[in-house]
Amino acid sequence: MGIVGGLFSGEEADSVFDMAAFTSAAINLGMVIVATFALFIIVRRLAKPLFTKISGWSLNGNNLTPVLRLVVCVAIAAVIDVLLVGLAYVGGNLVATFAVGEAGELSTRASLFLNAFLIIELLKAAVRMLFSSRYEGLRLLPISAQEASYWNRWLARLIGMVGYGLMVVVPLVNFYVAASLGQAVGTLIMVLAFIYAVVVVLKNRTRLRDNLNEMAAKSTLTASRVSLQLFARTWHLFALLYFLMVFVLTLTRPGDALPFVMFATLKSLATIVVGLLVSSFLTQTIGRRITLSDDLRRKLPLLEKRLNSYVPNALRVLRTIILIVVIMMVLNAWGAFDLAAWYASEGGARLVGNLSSVAVILIVALAVWLGLASLIEHKLNPETGYGEPSARAKTLLSLFRNALAIAMVTITGMIVLSEIGINIGPLIAGAGVLGLAIGFGAQKLVQDVITGVFIQVENAMNTGDVVTVGGVTGTAERLSIRSVGIRDLSGTYHIVPFSSVDTVSNYMREYGNHVGEYGIGYSESIDEAIEQLKLAFEDLKASEEHGNKLLADLTVAGVTALADSSVNIRVVIKTTPGDQWAVGRAYNRLVKLRFDEAGIEIPFPHTTLYFGDNKTAIHRLPMCGCWSRPLKRRRWRIQR
Repeated sequence: MGIVGGLFSGEEADSVFDMAAFTSAAINLGMVIVATFALFIIVRRLAKPLFTKISGWSLNGNNLTPVLRLVVCVAIAAVIDVLLVGLAYVGGNLVATFAVGEAGELSTRASLFLNAFLIIELLKAAVRMLFSSRYEGLRLLPISAQEASYWNRWLARLIGMVGYGLMVVVPLVNFYVAASLGQAVGTLIMVLAFIYAVVVVLKNRTRLRDNLNEMAAKSTLTASRVSLQLFARTWHLFALLYFLMVFVLTLTRPGDALPFVMFATLKSLATIVVGLLVSSFLTQTIGRRITLSDDLRRKLPLLEKRLNSYVPNALRVLRTIILIVVIMMVLNAWGAFDLAAWYASEGGARLVGNLSSVAVILIVALAVWLGLASLIEHKLNPETGYGEPSARAKTLLSLFRNALAIAMVTITGMIVLSEIGINIGPLIAGAGVLGLAIGFGAQKLVQDVITGVFIQVENAMNTGDVVTVGGVTGTAERLSIRSVGIRDLSGTYHIVPFSSVDTVSNYMREYGNHVGEYGIGYSESIDEAIEQLKLAFEDLKASEEHGNKLLADLTVAGVTALADSSVNIRVVIKTTPGDQWAVGRAYNRLVKLRFDEAGIEIPFPHTTLYFGDNKTAIHRLPMCGCWSRPLKRRRWRIQR
C-alpha cells in the first residue's frame, strides 16, 4: 500500500518516457488482468450450483421465518462471494509473482491492479447482496428480478469505471507520463461518471417514483407511507445532490473526501437494509394474526380479538422507533449528527431512559388490563365450568370492567406524565377542584350517579330483567353508572337517567304470577267451569315446553265479579321469573279448547229487547208509522 500511496502522491520514476518499457509493462499488466478475471469467472461458475442451492433453501425452507432464512442465506452467500474474490486475488498475485515479469517479484503495476480489484470486487459483492439479479432468494431488497438486474448492472459499471479509473489508470499515467496528465484523466473520469449517473437518474425518475408509490400504498404505517410518498417525489433530487457532492469532493479533496463518502455510503446502505430487515422480521413474527387454541378461545372468546387489535398498534410504534433510529444513524454516518456524543450527554441519556421507562409502564399496564379483562371474561363465560352467571353478576362485572378501564387509563397516564418529568401534583389538585366545580354545576349528573350506585347495591335490576322504570316498561339491555337502557315491546330503545327513577318495578324477581280472569255465561255451571280450568292446567303441566316453568299447583281464587254479561272466575299460576307471559298465553289457549269441548259459553256483551206481555194488542211502530201483527214474546241479542 505504500507503493500505491507513493503513486498517488505523484512521484515519477523517470522524466523521459520509455516506449519499450511502457509496452512491456502494459503486456505484463494485461496478462495479470486477464488471468485474474479469468480465474474469478471460473471460480464463480464453479460456485453457481452452491448459490442456487442456498437461494432455494431461502425461498422454500421451513425451519426459520422467511426474513431470518433470507438473512442467514445472504450472509452465507456473502462469505462465499468474499472467499471467491479473495481466491481470485491470491491467484492473480501468484500469476503476477511467478508467471509474469521477473520470477519472485510483484511489480508495482500488478500490485496496483490487484489492490484495486480486491476493493472494487468487494464493493460489487456488497451490491450483489442488495441486488442479486440471478438468485431471488439472495436478494435483500424486495424488488423484481428485472429491476435488480438493471440497478446491479448500473452500479457495477459505475463502481468499476470510477474505481479502476482512479485507482489504476490515474496512478499509471502519473507514474509513466506526467502528474498533470494523470490529474486531467482523473477529472475526465469523474466528469464522465457524473454525467452517466445524472443520465441514469433522470431516465429512471418516473419509474422509480411509481415503484415507491406502490410501496407506500402497501404500507400500514402512516409515517412510512407519507415518507415514501414524499421520497417518491424528491428521490431524484437527493440522488443528483449526492452525485454532485461526490463529484465536487473528489475534485477538491481527493485524498480524504472519497474514502469518507464511500464509507458513509456503505454505512447508510447497511443501516437502511438492517432497518428494513428488522421491520420485516417483526411483521412476520408478531404482525401476523394471532390464533389461540380452541380451548383457550372457548374460555376467552374475546382475547384473540383483543390481541389482534393491540398487536398492529404495537407494531406501528416499533416501526416508528426503527425509522427514527435509522434516520439518526444515517445522519451520524454523514457527520450531521453525533449519535455517540448525544447518547453520552445528560439530555440524551435522560430521554432514552424516560422512553424506556414509559415503554415498560405501558407494557405492564397493558398486561394487567389483559389479565383482569380476561378474568372478568372468564367469569362471564358460561362455558368455563361455572355455568351461566346470574344477571346480577353480569351487570356488576360489566360495570367493574368499565370502571377498571377508566382507572387503568387514569393511573397509567399519571405515572407516564410523572416519569417524563411532569409534576402531577398540580394536576391532581386541579382535578379535585374541577371535580368539585362539576359536582356543583352538574347536580343532575351527580344525582344520576349516586342513585345508580344505590340501585346496583340494592340489586333493584340487572341486565335482561323486564322492568318498569320512569314510566317505561321493557327489557333492561344496558346498565351504566348513571342510566339504564330499556327496549320496549315495540322495539323502541329508551335511555332513562337514574335521577328520574322513583320506583323500579321488576318482573323478574324469584317468581312470576299469571293472573287470569275467565268469564262464563250466567246459564253455565261455575263448578263445571272451575273443573275445566283445572283440566286445562293439567294439560299445561304435561306440556314439554311449559311444564318445567310451573312452580306450584293452580290456585283458584273464586268468582271475582258478576259482570254485565259474564260470571268472572280468577285463577293464579305461579311460574319461574319472566315466564309468566308465555305461560299465560299457553294457558289461555288450553282454556279455550277445554271450554269449547265442554260446551261452556264464553259470553260477549249483549242487550235483550222485550216487547211487553199483551198477545192480542196491535202495536203501531213509531219509527215507520205502520201497523203490525200481534207479537210474541221474543228476545234479540244485539252484539255491541
